[in-house]
Amino acid sequence: MAKGLMGLICCFVLTVVIFTESVAAANYTVGDSVGWTNILPNSAYYSDTWDENKNFMIGDQLTFNWTGAHNVAKVNTEAEYDQCSIASATVLSSTSPFVYTINTTGKHYFICTIGSHCQSGQKLNIDVDRSNTPTTPTTPTTPSTPTTPSTPTTPNTTTTSPTTPNTTPTTASPNSSPSFAPFGTLSAVVCALVLYSLM
Repeated sequence: MAKGLMGLICCFVLTVVIFTESVAAANYTVGDSVGWTNILPNSAYYSDTWDENKNFMIGDQLTFNWTGAHNVAKVNTEAEYDQCSIASATVLSSTSPFVYTINTTGKHYFICTIGSHCQSGQKLNIDVDRSNTPTTPTTPTTPSTPTTPSTPTTPNTTTTSPTTPNTTPTTASPNSSPSFAPFGTLSAVVCALVLYSLM
């Protein structure tokens, strides 16, 4: 009995560890090896090249690394970003490295307010569309059994046949949470092996 309980506890802990690791936040180094600078391959490097295949989510972190005179500031609108307007910019840090944790969905606009660095391309806009927290899968509902209509009492009464529920499977949209099915299968296999070894 004690061995079986210990096996179940081990399986539970393993499942939690695997699930937690699969939804961990990402840490992105802005510009990768280029860093946060105004000397760039092209003026749209950060927003058109660097972030091309990245999917930013709440909880992710952006690390800005630089040498020399730079800073990281945030502006509120696309117009301020496009025009490199520093009037309403909020300087987040003038010290490298700076780590920014994404805490809201929507557009985020970052610029450097030093000299003409922003105009040279030292600016980044990202679109955060969801959190790292997985959504709880919805349990499919079983359609209720249609009742048989009663026999008409008069010849002029019409009966309608019950409607058939839509049984077309739905597919996940590209922005839905990732599937954790492989991790569940892995956990089940490991649990079975642990239980088997304890018997």
